[in-house]
Formats: sequence, C-alpha cells, structure tokens
Amino acid sequence: MHRLQFIAYRSVIAGAFDQYQILSMHYIRTPCHIQPVRQKTQGSVENYGLKRFSTAEATVATTENDRIRGRTLTMETLNPHVKAVEYAVRGPIVIKAGEIEKGLQQGVKKPFTEVIKANIGDAHAMGQPPITFLRQVVALCTCPELLDSPIFPEDAKLRARHILQDCGGNSLGSYSASQGVDCIREDIAAYIEQRDLGVPASCDDIFLTTGASDGIMTILKLLVSGQGRSRTGVMIPIPQYPLYSAAISELEAVQVNYYLDEDNCWALDVNELHRAFHTAKQYCNPRVLCIINPGNPTGQVQSKKCIEEVLHFAYEEKLFVLSDEVYQENVYSPDCQFHSFKKVLYEMGAEYFNNVELASFHSTSKGYTGECGFRGGYMEVINMDPEVKAQLVKLLSVRLCPPVAGQAAMDVIVNPPRPGEPSFPKFLEEKTSVLGALAEKAKLTERTLNAVPGITCSPVQGAMYAFPRIFIPPRAVEEAKVLGVTPDMLYCLRLLEETGICIVPGSGFGQKEGTYHFRMTILPSTEKLKLLLEKVQSFHIRFLQEYSVIEEPLR
Repeated sequence: MHRLQFIAYRSVIAGAFDQYQILSMHYIRTPCHIQPVRQKTQGSVENYGLKRFSTAEATVATTENDRIRGRTLTMETLNPHVKAVEYAVRGPIVIKAGEIEKGLQQGVKKPFTEVIKANIGDAHAMGQPPITFLRQVVALCTCPELLDSPIFPEDAKLRARHILQDCGGNSLGSYSASQGVDCIREDIAAYIEQRDLGVPASCDDIFLTTGASDGIMTILKLLVSGQGRSRTGVMIPIPQYPLYSAAISELEAVQVNYYLDEDNCWALDVNELHRAFHTAKQYCNPRVLCIINPGNPTGQVQSKKCIEEVLHFAYEEKLFVLSDEVYQENVYSPDCQFHSFKKVLYEMGAEYFNNVELASFHSTSKGYTGECGFRGGYMEVINMDPEVKAQLVKLLSVRLCPPVAGQAAMDVIVNPPRPGEPSFPKFLEEKTSVLGALAEKAKLTERTLNAVPGITCSPVQGAMYAFPRIFIPPRAVEEAKVLGVTPDMLYCLRLLEETGICIVPGSGFGQKEGTYHFRMTILPSTEKLKLLLEKVQSFHIRFLQEYSVIEEPLR
C-alpha cells in the first residue's frame, strides 16, 4: 500500500479510538441525550485549566493565589472493573459513525449521502412501525382521560383499565411493587402457561425488569461469589452478546467460553460444554450456564434434542441456567421451532423439572414489537431456594421498580387482542407483516452474502442478525497489527469510511482464533437492506483486490 494511504488509515483509526476514549471519560448531560463536552482553549493556559474544573451550575471568579484541587475520581482511581467493561455494539465504530453523520449534515463531502446503522437491533430506529394496539393501550394508561374518547377501541380500553386498577392512585406515574404490577405478573404467568401448552407457571416466580439486560445482571449478582479457584465461573457462548462479557467483567466473575459450531449452523455441541466446564474447573468454580436462543449474534434456533442435552448437562454438573429467550417470536426457518427451556425441562420429568435452577428472560425490545425505548421485560425464576428468593426481592427493592410504562407495554405483548375482539384483525395484519418482512430479509441477507467471494453466511434461522465469516488477506492482517487494531476492526472502519455502512466487528462478540466476522442487523427496510448488501459486496471485492488476493481460492 502507498505510504500516504497507510498514514490516512492510521489517522482514521486513531481518530475513532481517541474519540471513543474521550467520550468514555468526559460527558455532559442534556435533557435528551449525552453529548461530549467540546472545549476550546481561550486566553492563558492557566485560565483554561481553571475553566476545566468549573461547572455550569456555579462558576466562581479565581485569583492567582487560588489553589486548584485535583479530581477525586480519575482514570487512575476509577473502579478497574468498570474500565474492563467493553460493549462492542456501541463502541468506537458507532461513535465514528455519529461523527460522520454530523459531518454530512454540515455539508462535508463523502462518497455516500447517508450513514446506514446496521450495528444494533433497534427496530423503530430502522423504520419498523409500532404495533397500533400496544401504543393505544400505553397511551390510554398514560392519559386516562382518553378512556372516554370514541377514537380508541373497547378492547384497548379494557386492557388499560385492567392495568390501571393495580397501579397506585390508578396512575402509571406511581411506583409499583418491586416485582412489578400484580396483574401484569399474573398475565405473564398465564401467557407462559399458554405458550408452553399447559406447563404450570406462577406469578410468584415472575419479576418485571428494565429490559432483559436488567434481569440477567440481577441474577448474575446473586450467583457471583468466592475467591481464587472458588470464584464463580460463568459459561457463555462464543460468539456471545457483549452484555454477558461486560457483566462478568463488572462483577469480577470468571468468563468461561464455550464455542458454537459454525460449520453446523452455529449449533451448540454438548461435548464442547463438557470441554469448557472441565477445563475451567482448574482455575474457577463454574456455576452458571448462559444460553441465547434464538442466538445473538448468530441467528441459530436450538432443536429440542439439543436443549435436552444442555439441561441434562446442567443437571449433572449442578449449574444454574440463564436462558435468554428475547427472540422467541423471531423464528424464520420453516424447519425450526422455538422451544422454551422451561417447557423442555418439564417434559424431561419431575427429577429434572423440580431440581434444575432456571431463569428465563423476555423483553419488549425484540419480537414483532421492537419497543426498545420502553425498557420493558420480565424474568421467570424457578427452583430458587426460598431464602435466596427473598434476597432477590430485597436486591430488586433497592431500585424500587422497573418503569411502569414498560411494564404496561410488556402486558400488551403477553395479552394481545384475541380473535373476536375489535382490534384483532389489524393486530394480526401488523404482526404478520413485520415477521414476514423479517423472514424475507433473513433469506435475502444470507443469499446475497453467500454470493460474495470471501464471505460465507450461515442460515439466519431466527433473531435479527447475520454473522458472516469474512476472509481477510494476510497483508491486511499484518497492516491491522501495525495499526494496533484487530483485522475485522480495520475492515469495519474501512467499510464505514468508504460506504457509510456501520456494522460491528466479530471480535466484539468473540470468535475462534484466526477467523473473522462481522455482525449486521436485518432490520433496515428491504430497499435499504439491498443497498447495504450491494455496498458490502462491492467493498469486499475492492478490499480483496487492494490486497492482491482476489485470484486466490476464498472458500
């Protein structure tokens, strides 16, 4: 590569990481979002230094004799476990994408007119319309005076009254019980029982959460203990959703990786669980097994037989199972079906069902609703020791309660319009449209990526993402090493700078040594997704040509 071009790429990468570090260290809050503080040096260096330690609330005139006190909280005194936390889906590439987007708005010329953010599963930000019935019920709960309006259907009013009657002062603005609004927990238990074809569910085992992430973090807090070789080990799939590695770092637990089988559509092999478990026992105490089904970022849907093997393994090794099931509505392959871990556990018999400790998680953010901003979710926890369960309730009470509007949204998801109710035809049409479009986009993504030399993509059976494997030539790998970044980070930064496509490198999710991937969501509209895939295709071919390997065998 020409030296000037190399220097330009080094500048781009350094800029992305510098900006990421700045934003990690120095924020101000505005009513709508967090923004980086932008400071300009004015006057003497000494005056500038004084201004740095001033606040918007109270700026006091200083003299030459005034002493500037250093900050109590600095990067040196910051909790080291916070520094260890990484969250790839909102990392340096996403911050760089925001920078580029602002530049475009200000007239900066680029070889593209917009940034297409395919880094995160934010359905509404990608243009997916909300489900009318859900918004109607939440609107009615928020503004009860609308209950007298003829604009809203009666079944929406019925749901809103049902929720409000269990809210303090009949208001969504009141705190709820720490476990959540009672009637909503009852509705969730009824939903689970119906979903699992009669497997019993109790509202006493249901806890409303601030999205699924809050529930996962809470359960992990209960499970992490010990020191040295007795420190809790948490088994997570690789590739994984970065919430898990971030939570493990924050809690100072031990991350135990088990690898999904990419050659077998990212299937979970129980032999790999045994390998990871017994290896980890040499340096920690593996107590937790995390499962993501359907998979994120890999999009696989686990078979019933696979789940049985996993649960048998957990039973034999006395592991607490965390089953992340937020994509349970997102199954696209006709050969696949969602099976809840709880239902399979029940069907394995009383010895398993009464002993395996299991926490399952669901959310308003995914499925066909995509209501990420409501931060609604729940967890069902079974076979937890009663005294520990009391400690769980205590821990939840510290944060008072999850957002009650999010709880209301969760209630609509588990208690949607039924056949014969006035809202059912429109609800069914909207739900079918969303899931049908996602299924088509899953096929389109897989088909298009597999047609590109040097890219292989497993079937997107479910969830909202593709996680294709990309061939990165040795020369590009060497260049990335010189630049101090992973090869797939270099690839994704180049893709962003040249095409405006924002995706996440596979290294942020974990991958086998010597393999490279990226994660992209399938949520953009069909037309925008086609454009995105065309840009990825042309970029990848240029990338291979630049490093002079286009003629080499790539598969």
